[in-house]
Amino acid sequence: MSHGYDPRLPGPNGPAAGVLGALDRAMSLVNRALLVPCMLALLAAAGILTYSVFARYFFKIATDWQDEAAVFLLVGATFLSGAYVQSQRGHIGIEALAGVLSPRVNRWRLMLVDAASSAFCLFFAWKSWTLWHEAWREGQTTTSSWGPPLWIPYSIMALGMTLVGIQLLLHLMARVVAVRTAQ
Repeated sequence: MSHGYDPRLPGPNGPAAGVLGALDRAMSLVNRALLVPCMLALLAAAGILTYSVFARYFFKIATDWQDEAAVFLLVGATFLSGAYVQSQRGHIGIEALAGVLSPRVNRWRLMLVDAASSAFCLFFAWKSWTLWHEAWREGQTTTSSWGPPLWIPYSIMALGMTLVGIQLLLHLMARVVAVRTAQ
């Protein structure tokens, strides 16, 4: 059971059955739908930053908007693709303990990690939603001359962390079901 994988869990090793399986399939559709826009955002950020370098160096054109535009795109790509990465268990994990713990203790360790991670991500999402609401209600903008509204990055952070939190909860629920059926 390397990297904490269990074929009964949702994700890259196979779908779960019932309601959990339906939720996993729905989340998988959302994750896959966000992949192309995230890839395009990364390409757009690279293009904007490349244009900025050329415009400033060769043509002496001020490009005060490019940094914020690139950051917004990178924030979007990072946060909105996080749930997909988590669904594949692609985040970095420390597996030093996995080799020395019994399979039963390791299952409990993985559940504890999923519970703590989902709690953190859902707290982060909640705080991001409150920042979004405040920025939306007050019409907050960045301090640059371009001045884009701050609700844009806050909404992306909030949605992305909500999706990661849901993905982690799916993994946790699947682990709980697997432990219960194994007993």
